[in-house]
Amino acid sequence: MRISTTSCLCPFLVCLCFIQRCYGASHHVPAKVPSKNQTKLANGETEVHHRPKRGWIWNQFFVLEEHMGPDAQYVGKLHSNSDKGDGSVRYILSGEGAGTIFIIDEVTGDIHATKSLDRERKTHYVLHAQALDRNTEEALEPKSEFIIKVQDINDNAPKFPDGPFVATVPEMSELGTSVLQVTATDADDPTYGNSARIVYSILQGQPYFSVDPKTGIIRTALANMDREAREHYTVVIQAKDMAGQVGGLSGSTTINITLTDVNDNPPKFPQKNYQLYVPESAQVGKPVGKIKANDEDLGINADIKYSIINSEGANMFSISTDRDTREGVISLKKPLNYERKKTYTLHIEGMNTHMDPRFSYIGSFKDTATLKISVGDVDEAPVFSMDYYIMDVYENAPSGTEVGAVTARDPDSRNSPVRYFMDSKEEGERYFRIEESSGVVRTTQPLDREDIPWHNITVMASEVDNPSLLSHVPVTVQVLDVNDNPPEIAADGEVIVCESSRPGQVIQTVTAVDKDDFANGQRFYFALPSQLPVNPNFTLKDNEDSSASIIARRRRFNHLTQELYELPIVVWDGGEPSLSGTSTLTLRVCPCQRHGRIRICQGEAFLSSAGLSTGALIAILLCIVILLAIVVLFVTLRRSKKEPLIISEEDIRENVVTYDDEGGGEEDTEAFDIIALHVFKLVWWFSTSIVNLKKTLLFCFFLFSPFPFFPVCCFGSWIVHLEV
Repeated sequence: MRISTTSCLCPFLVCLCFIQRCYGASHHVPAKVPSKNQTKLANGETEVHHRPKRGWIWNQFFVLEEHMGPDAQYVGKLHSNSDKGDGSVRYILSGEGAGTIFIIDEVTGDIHATKSLDRERKTHYVLHAQALDRNTEEALEPKSEFIIKVQDINDNAPKFPDGPFVATVPEMSELGTSVLQVTATDADDPTYGNSARIVYSILQGQPYFSVDPKTGIIRTALANMDREAREHYTVVIQAKDMAGQVGGLSGSTTINITLTDVNDNPPKFPQKNYQLYVPESAQVGKPVGKIKANDEDLGINADIKYSIINSEGANMFSISTDRDTREGVISLKKPLNYERKKTYTLHIEGMNTHMDPRFSYIGSFKDTATLKISVGDVDEAPVFSMDYYIMDVYENAPSGTEVGAVTARDPDSRNSPVRYFMDSKEEGERYFRIEESSGVVRTTQPLDREDIPWHNITVMASEVDNPSLLSHVPVTVQVLDVNDNPPEIAADGEVIVCESSRPGQVIQTVTAVDKDDFANGQRFYFALPSQLPVNPNFTLKDNEDSSASIIARRRRFNHLTQELYELPIVVWDGGEPSLSGTSTLTLRVCPCQRHGRIRICQGEAFLSSAGLSTGALIAILLCIVILLAIVVLFVTLRRSKKEPLIISEEDIRENVVTYDDEGGGEEDTEAFDIIALHVFKLVWWFSTSIVNLKKTLLFCFFLFSPFPFFPVCCFGSWIVHLEV
């Protein structure tokens, strides 16, 4: 089978079609040349080797896209070698678009396209052709595959998929500085013809910008474009296919280009001379005026730093930059005084803080201006001669004593009289007063340094002609000390005396305190009262360093004999005049461990007062145990064997004689055991034999009140006093 087509796009295709058809026609001529399937034998005959012969001759089919003719577009022709032209062969077409887009004449094998095709949607179609015997429906040729390609035509204009564009380029850029690259796309076949070959050109934006026709790179076409002259530009770029030839399709896009700022403009003051009025009452540190230099640049390129470059202005004023308004804010550094100086001249400089060295050829990026400040005269409050006053006065000085004086004057030229008074809200008004005309401060009562050593008061001054203008000054009054307080012994607690103290042993070192200040209280002298007899127990030694030592004069103190001693001590200070005071110390005798360490004093005080030693405690406990055992024994015997009240006459007599006491009859003999009564009488007799009966009873009550047997208590007390 062969394929033929008459659809040609150009003369070249016409030639190809002509050759194809000629080839197809010549293919039907029988070949005279021996077939390669024949073998020549020795006898000169040939042997034919039969094998299947391919009946299809294939070429690729082409069909033009966007066909708009009234008839179906002819694609090509299928032809089988088995077709003798008698109509016995039927051609069948299957695959993509078979029967809908492509139809075939079953007799002739002619293929037509019934619809207009778009290469941009589908570039080719794969179909299958088969030749059948019309009578038997048997396949004369195997099914074969062929392709119909859609031939491209220039039916798509170039497009800029990302447009429109926004770009920036610094002002004052050099010629040819790259700004942006734009790229257009064409849906036509780039491998066929010039349908997709794009050329760029600029339609709008000349002479400021240009575009590379091949790459689409936009560049500056003018050097040193100034943003301050023109900031925004609109550039229109065209992309045209067919290599820009006539008849090509085109598309365009817009690029909005903005010149970004660089620091190419120095700051400038609108005028060279300025004037400013400032009243002399202006507060220090507060703004008094503003000045501004203009800069045509933007952002940090327009930042300006202001400074005062002459000493006259810099000593009295300061200037800073307001970041929002870029103004120079002038503030006062020192108080103004119209009477001393009425005008000031300031030379102010404004300079860019971010400079670009590329534009240094333009000159220095700074400018200067002159500001003349006139000081205005105002009625001012009185001014004290000092910022603060420190005065002093001795304590106990009589009321009305002069402490000191303050002075103030009217700073204005008229020199109005000044009156003084104190702040009534302050506590110091109770102790001081001030003379209205002279400013002399006096006491209102005697002062006590030990109570309040320092007084802080506020003195105010006002003009007689204008009392509303007030000025204040702090006054500190120190109360000087006089020796009016006698010294005292600094007692940290009671003095402990060990029982084992030896004569000459230091019991404790004492010091003194004085409410007076350091000058009068730094030196103290100690002694025992001279009007009292010599103390036989203790003496006192002055260490001559404002301390004294208490020294024992005898051996072996006993807290049972005497626990507390009193020692009066006289102490003098070193003031003028010298004052003395007598302090009485209490010395407590206590048992001590080795090396003089205190054992106990408070916890053992009660027991020690009764003279209770370790042996006494053991004896008391032993007696208690024995007596309790006796009582328990007798109670047990009585319960186990209870005898009748009267056994015999002899027993009755014995009981009466032995009892030897007046009782209540039979009830008494039944209630008490006679032997127990004997024991009780014995214990009571021992108890009453104690010399100090009162002390014994108190000791029993406090020590043994929890026990149920009072006789036991008395017996133990007797043992204790025997030991003493």
